[in-house]
Amino acid sequence: MEESTEAEAMAMADALDQPSSKMTASFYELAEVMVSAILVMAAMFIFLFRFAGVVGESMLPNLHNADWLAVSAVLPKPQRGDVVIISQPNEHHEPLVKRVIATAGETIDIREGAVWINGERLDESAYLADSVVTNPAPRESASGDFPIRIPRGYVFVMGDNRGASSDSRFSDVGLINENYILGKVSLRLRPFGQFKVK
Repeated sequence: MEESTEAEAMAMADALDQPSSKMTASFYELAEVMVSAILVMAAMFIFLFRFAGVVGESMLPNLHNADWLAVSAVLPKPQRGDVVIISQPNEHHEPLVKRVIATAGETIDIREGAVWINGERLDESAYLADSVVTNPAPRESASGDFPIRIPRGYVFVMGDNRGASSDSRFSDVGLINENYILGKVSLRLRPFGQFKVK
């Protein structure tokens, strides 16, 4: 009788202990999944994405001062129209957010209030209003005389707010060495909800 009572007590203790063991195992599994997810996300943001803030008004109306951007660190070759983050040293002592207008091997000209690439007027209607006029920099601050052929390994960039942008037209910025392009802007993180970048 005592043996059966002891056996019953042990069986009952095992039964009571099982939910506790299952909960502990579930907790460890959940923690393992969460840690793995955090590590994967951290790796993605370290190797695939960076973050950058917009300073100034040179990219209005598409990007505003204090916007936060996610920047793709994987950029095989900058393409015309890409919005990029540039770390090339400049007189402003800060990274620049600009749009690639001309790439290596292309000839850029600025005349008649517009941009011309290889003799053809550049269609910028996807990101500029029709009323925007593009002028070269004044001679005393210009980076060079137009037309300019872009050398290998360089790009020509401009801000969308053409009247208030210090960019490749000016000697304080000049042509951008591709090695100083940190990445392409993928989306806007702040203000929240306005993710798309033209």
